[in-house]
Amino acid sequence: MARTVSLDSSPASACDAWRGASRDEAQRAAHGTSIDRYYDQTWLDYRFVWLSGRHLAFHFGHYGDHVRTHAQALANANRVLAQRARVRPGERVLDAGCGVGGSAFWLAHECDAAVIGVTRVASQVAQARNLAAGQTPRHQPIFLQADYTVPPFRSSTFDVVWALESLCHAPDKAAFYREAARVLRPGGRLVLAEYMLTGEPRDGTARRMVTEWLDGWAMPNLATPGQHREYARAAGFDALHFEDATPTVERSLRRLYRIATLTYPLALTARGLRLRSAVQHGNVIAAIRQYQALRRGYWVYGIFCAVR
Repeated sequence: MARTVSLDSSPASACDAWRGASRDEAQRAAHGTSIDRYYDQTWLDYRFVWLSGRHLAFHFGHYGDHVRTHAQALANANRVLAQRARVRPGERVLDAGCGVGGSAFWLAHECDAAVIGVTRVASQVAQARNLAAGQTPRHQPIFLQADYTVPPFRSSTFDVVWALESLCHAPDKAAFYREAARVLRPGGRLVLAEYMLTGEPRDGTARRMVTEWLDGWAMPNLATPGQHREYARAAGFDALHFEDATPTVERSLRRLYRIATLTYPLALTARGLRLRSAVQHGNVIAAIRQYQALRRGYWVYGIFCAVR
């Protein structure tokens, strides 16, 4: 079961979302390109190592009572967030950072929600649209190529904004909260699951470990739970609620770590032979570093909910 903790238990560091949230347009464009490159080059890694049958999940799984297998845990991650956000039939949901549509399809089938998924990665939009052709929910998900920190929607359009391990890719976390508040109707809900630092990494070992993790997964920075609270409040959100869900997700995080550790010698050889790119190799290193950093207490897996 997830632990409910104070939003102030992980204090915001002096810096605003470690490694900086303020970037000019050129830096934003460069970071956007790195995200495209990351997902384009690591698709096969996800496809063969992580995705499970019909669960098109780029996220970690949530284990618990009656949730024992990897596939069950991946589906349960969607169920947990849907329960936190109280998603109801017919509601409009913005899936911010939708990947190839895993959560959008789940929400459409299991919650009868009307979902619009946005991702800046063109190849993901194409894959999601192809997959949608074979789906038959009452509300067919729609997929668009867009930046969820500047979504192309009118104000008060959605009942729920959903971000499942996607805000990590946004250089400016505060901008996401401002835009989420804008596109939500009054009383609308925000739910996100994210990697959250327990503080600024202060020694060299911590900084190197976290840097290799962030760089390998194309994440420009991470925030603490306290910083997420500050961004949400500044954007006008209320009824803020944070859960440390690390206990239910730890098994999934450890699963990826073990896969990466076991395959690292092969990955290193493939990199040396130039059969795998630097991006692909960085993905493997990051899979190792994320769990090492978790075990050292550098971050937690948080679920954050708020009401507009």
